Amino acid sequence: MIVAVDTGGTKTLIAGFDEAGKVTTLFKFPTPPQKEHYIQTLTTHLTTLFGGKQVDAIVIAMPGIIKNGVAVWCNNLKWKNFDVASALQGVLGNAPLYIENDANLAGLAETRQRSPMPLSSLYVTVSTGIGSGVITNGRIDPGLRHSEAGRSLVEYDGVVREWESFASGKAIYNTYRTYARDIKSKRIWRKIADRISRGFLAVIPVIQPDIIIIGGSIGTYFKQYEEDLKGILKEKLPPHIPLPKLVQAKHPEEAVIYGCYYYALDVLADSQA
Repeated sequence: MIVAVDTGGTKTLIAGFDEAGKVTTLFKFPTPPQKEHYIQTLTTHLTTLFGGKQVDAIVIAMPGIIKNGVAVWCNNLKWKNFDVASALQGVLGNAPLYIENDANLAGLAETRQRSPMPLSSLYVTVSTGIGSGVITNGRIDPGLRHSEAGRSLVEYDGVVREWESFASGKAIYNTYRTYARDIKSKRIWRKIADRISRGFLAVIPVIQPDIIIIGGSIGTYFKQYEEDLKGILKEKLPPHIPLPKLVQAKHPEEAVIYGCYYYALDVLADSQA
């Protein structure tokens, strides 16, 4: 069994995968704001759900920059230098534990599930914050694994700001005081498309992926702003830089746990090679 944990800015999702890659266990709980409480709560749920079972690997997804098992910075949770690997070591016996960025993992899953698999993809999750993952040849790109597209500095309303500060799900709610599921106005969706486009206009010329996959809670409503977003990007991108194919994630809110599964398979295979 492979155990996957998707740590989000507001909720944490735990999943168990059998040998066939089928989800056999699924459990969700609010993400505690304090690091110590998070570890205590996650440990309790993991041991309750999987204690005594044969677990081959545990993959923990974190919403921030990960280096050597340490969450260097998780912006929306305000966690800094959080040694997740050490804090959870041995939580399920001898099962190896791996920590990775959530958007990297989501991008891995969404890329590997496409046929034919694109050589280069950019996954962007628009949720509480904005995260990104660059996948090359079906693996998390080693040179860009620490990239944070949501922190890209772009101009909006005459001020240079981080992309996620005005285009994330949290920013959209704070601006319109309405959750995306309740937004019916085409005018508002056009404004949201404009907000989302600003970061892509900065990132696309640098990465130039074959495909852009949009996930997260706002990704769930991709059809609401798809045409407006494509139109803005076509108009604004330089003529020699093609607009990548833009698609909605197949699992907008569950891509991360599937990414944990694929990542575990790769690491276990590499260790046996």
